[in-house]
Amino acid sequence: MPFFFLFLMPIFLHAQGDLNQGADKIDKKEDGEIKYPQFQLRGLLQARYLESFGDNVDVLGAQHSTGDAIQSSFDIKRMRVGLNTKLSETTEIVILVNLADFKSDTKGKVLENAYGKYTFNKYIALTGGQFRPAFGIEELVPVDIIKSFDFSNQYYEFGKNGWTSFQIGASATGAFDIGKIPVNYAVSVLNGNGKNQEMDKDNGKQYSSRWVFGLSKEYEINLGLNGGFGKVFKEDVFAIGADITSDFKLTDKFSFDLQIEYKQGTNHNLYYSLPVESRMGNVADYQMRGIYFLPNLRYTVNYQKLTALELSCRYETFDPSYKINSNVRTTYTPMVSLEFGKSYTGRIEMGFEIDRFDKSIPGTTTYDNDLFLIQLQLRI
Repeated sequence: MPFFFLFLMPIFLHAQGDLNQGADKIDKKEDGEIKYPQFQLRGLLQARYLESFGDNVDVLGAQHSTGDAIQSSFDIKRMRVGLNTKLSETTEIVILVNLADFKSDTKGKVLENAYGKYTFNKYIALTGGQFRPAFGIEELVPVDIIKSFDFSNQYYEFGKNGWTSFQIGASATGAFDIGKIPVNYAVSVLNGNGKNQEMDKDNGKQYSSRWVFGLSKEYEINLGLNGGFGKVFKEDVFAIGADITSDFKLTDKFSFDLQIEYKQGTNHNLYYSLPVESRMGNVADYQMRGIYFLPNLRYTVNYQKLTALELSCRYETFDPSYKINSNVRTTYTPMVSLEFGKSYTGRIEMGFEIDRFDKSIPGTTTYDNDLFLIQLQLRI
């Protein structure tokens, strides 16, 4: 859709210039003293054009045997508004809502972050409320600065099982050094049944931890290890993961970064969603696992309002139940991105999400598809 791209460009450049003015201004000083409270307003718009090239597959990935699939559409993926309030040097409150959730059933949606954080020192800080617990690379990176259109398939599936995405609970985080190796950690206890829930679904809780070791400062190589256990309806569940990130500066203008992440765990969400008569074995027999590679090449342009050009292609395989009824989903996500301003203040992204299943199931979202996307992003 080249005409759509050309139509967006002049509007986008003008809006991006306005957004750059006044961003990230939260310090209030009077007579050299920092005054509290401090307020920082944040916002994110992600508007998209989608076109499906699958066999009667709509833009949401569902296959229609009647052939009445909606295969092209404009969409508002996210319209987030957030407020960070710093009450003192050690205490802050964070609120984040996604107004785009109002386009469908809002039950369990809209409110995303709602937590308070108290920082004792660099070694320990306590967080309580609704937040994204640290359990992998993606949980620590906002969706507006990731190197792809969206988070991985494994991120969303582990979110349905209470380990990632927005959860209600408490967490302790901090950093320290082991010799010359910097270490960051997070330990969390969660209800494990997603965001905006009135109460826990049972009396069980899910406990998780993440440890990140800085292996190389020059190349920004970090190793992450994740582990979790808990009980869901009195049954034992677990999750594990490992990941590595790196960032290599090739020349003054070229840089290359890479993310690799593996996760495995109990898919109790799948087990309990099945009718009792359809379940095979017990909950421990339903295990999911996945791995993805996300290389990204960045070229710094700094020409007028254009900051950088990026090329990425995430490769991911994910199986929601590799022991029973295995059906591996392989996803390729090639993308080109134009960055405007600093820290992805503005982006225009174009590319594909290409899904291939071992077994396509007619009438469901488990079906091969090629989805073309153009995404406009503005953030403050």
